[in-house]
Amino acid sequence: MPQYLMGIDNGCTVSKAALFTADGKEVAVASAKTQATSPKPDWYERDTEEVWTSTAAAVKQVIAQAGVDAKDIAAVACTGHGNGLYLVDEAGKPVRPGILSMDGRAKEYIRRWQAEGVGQKVLPMTMQSIWPAQPNALLAWLRDNEPDTFKKARWVLMCKDFARSRLTGKIQMELTDMSGTSLMNLQTRGYDQAVLEAFGIGEMMDLLPPIVRSEEVCGTVTAEAAAATGLAEGTPVAGGMFDIDACGLATGTIDDSQLCMIAGTWGNNQYISKTPVVSEDVFMTSCYAMPEYYLILEGSATSASNLEWIVNQFFQAEQATAAQRGTSVYDVCNEWVEQTKPEDAKIVFLPFLYGSNAHADAKGSLVGMAGWHTRGHVLRAVYEGVVFGHLTHVNKLMKFRPPFKRVRLVGGASRSRAWVQIFADALQAPVEIPDGTELGALGAAICAAVAAGVHPSYEAAVGAMVRFSRVQEPQSDKAALYQAKFDRYQKVVQALGGVWKDLA
Repeated sequence: MPQYLMGIDNGCTVSKAALFTADGKEVAVASAKTQATSPKPDWYERDTEEVWTSTAAAVKQVIAQAGVDAKDIAAVACTGHGNGLYLVDEAGKPVRPGILSMDGRAKEYIRRWQAEGVGQKVLPMTMQSIWPAQPNALLAWLRDNEPDTFKKARWVLMCKDFARSRLTGKIQMELTDMSGTSLMNLQTRGYDQAVLEAFGIGEMMDLLPPIVRSEEVCGTVTAEAAAATGLAEGTPVAGGMFDIDACGLATGTIDDSQLCMIAGTWGNNQYISKTPVVSEDVFMTSCYAMPEYYLILEGSATSASNLEWIVNQFFQAEQATAAQRGTSVYDVCNEWVEQTKPEDAKIVFLPFLYGSNAHADAKGSLVGMAGWHTRGHVLRAVYEGVVFGHLTHVNKLMKFRPPFKRVRLVGGASRSRAWVQIFADALQAPVEIPDGTELGALGAAICAAVAAGVHPSYEAAVGAMVRFSRVQEPQSDKAALYQAKFDRYQKVVQALGGVWKDLA
C-alpha cells in the first residue's frame, strides 16, 4: 500500500517539494529557485515556465534523495503564493511572464475603484480589500496596456494551479486560492458576474476555469509529467490550496482558538472562524480548506522578504564567508542581532520595500541612525520593524475576537531564535514553532492525505501529522520597552505619509 505523501510549495522565488510519511515525518526536502525580475518600477515578474521546470526538478530530486519507489507515493498536492496572475492559452502555455503578489503596476486602478466606491460595493460579496496585485486589477491593466497579450489568454490561473495543470493536463482553479482574489462571491462560493462588472471586467468571465476543492482528486499524473518529475503515472493529484491555508493546517489550525503568523514574503496573521468577518478594517476573509470555516487574515508584503532584500543587496561578502563556514548568511545576521540589546538603539525600520496597506505610496525606511550604530543595531531594527508590521495587523484582528490561546509562527523568521524572541516579547505571548523545515509543503501533504483517504478528515490528518519543536516564552520585563518601540514605529508611519506621496 502506498505509504508516502508529497507536498509541493510554489513560492515567489523558489519551488519546494517534500516527502512525508502518514504520521507527518519529513523524509526528504528539495528545492529549485526561480528568477524574479523587476523590469520596471513596481513590476515583479518571472518566467512562468520556470514554475513548472523548478517544480519538476524539485520533485525529481526529492524522490531520488528519499530513495523511495515513486509508486509508494499515495498522492500529491500543491500549494503556492496567492494572487498575482498566471495567464495561459488554450493549450495551457503561458502567454506572458507570471506576475507576482508584490506587483504594484495596477495601483491607479485601485485608487480609481476606491474613489468610485467599488471596494465598498463588492465587499459584501468578496469579503476582502482590493489591492494592486490581485488579478482583478491586473486583468484590467493588461486589457488596457497589453491588448495583444490579453487576446492570446484563455485561462486565468494562480501559481500552484499552473503547476498542478502541468501535473494533470487539466485546467482548473482551486477554491481557497480563488476565494482570495476578489473574483468570487464568497456567499455562494462561486463566480459572480456582478463582481466582475463592478470592476469593469465583466467580459472576462470566460477566462475563469472550473473550481475544484482542496481535497478533491482532480486528476492524476500524466505520462509526460511522470517523465519530467519521476512521479508514477496515475498518481492522484489533489486540488491543493492557497499557501495561507497550507500553513494554517501545518500549524494545527482546526478551530478558532489560535493565531497563526506567517513571516515570509508576506507577513500574514490569521485565524479561522465559522462566521465570516465582512469589514473594511480586515484585509481579507477567504474560504478555508476545511469547508465549514472561513480564514480571517490581516497581512501585507512587509515581512521577512525585507531582510532577504537587504542581505542580497549589501551582504554579498558575508554570504561568501558563510558558505565557506558551511552556514547561512542568516545565521551571521542572527549573531549580529544577538550581540545587541533592544534598549541599545532607537532606530526605526519600516518594512515597506514592497509596499504596504498602511499607505498607498509607502516605501521602506530606516529612521534614526547615527554614526556609532553597528550592523547589528540596524539588523535588530529590521527584525523589530517586521515584528511591528505583524503586530499592526494582529491589533486589527483583535477587534473581532477574544484573545488567542496560542500563537504559532512559521516562515523564514521562525528559524531565528533571536527573531522569535522579539515576536514573543512584542506580543507578550508564548510563540510555538512547528516541527519540520517546510511547513507549506506539510500543509499540502495533509491535503494529499485527506484526498487519498490516508486520513479520513483534516482533523485526523492534522492530529497525526503535526507536532511542535519548541516554545519561546515572552520576557515580561521587556513589555513596556517594546510597547514604547511600537508606539514610536506607528508615529514614524504616520509622519511619513506626506513624504511618500511626494516620492510616488
